[in-house]
Amino acid sequence: MAVSDTAEQPVGIDELLERVREGYERIEPARAYEAARADEALLVDIRYAALRERDGVIPGAVVVERNELEWRLDPRGSHRLPEATGHDLRVVVICNEGYASSLAAASLHQLGLRRATDLVGGFQAWKAAGLPVTA
Repeated sequence: MAVSDTAEQPVGIDELLERVREGYERIEPARAYEAARADEALLVDIRYAALRERDGVIPGAVVVERNELEWRLDPRGSHRLPEATGHDLRVVVICNEGYASSLAAASLHQLGLRRATDLVGGFQAWKAAGLPVTA
């Protein structure tokens, strides 16, 4: 049997997003806001600097560039944030519109952060809901 016969078939990004999102419950902006206010969730903004400068930031959210996310949130990692206290940490990953954050949350699940999730609609949904944003 050829190697290609046993390899998984490629999927498109829409199917990949659907698959990874089946692995956890995503969170709506109002619920994320309440969880953060109650110190029950760590909001992590992975948007790049130009978007943060253009649209503002969520007060209290930790900014972690997407390419550093796994290193900064791995509780066992040598470059982890002080907030990365354990694998039971509830992390809400926020991108601009809620697509890249889904892939990022799935990556955090692979590191054992089983309570990681992402914000439905991303920062734009947060802002549209009238939740706090600072310049």
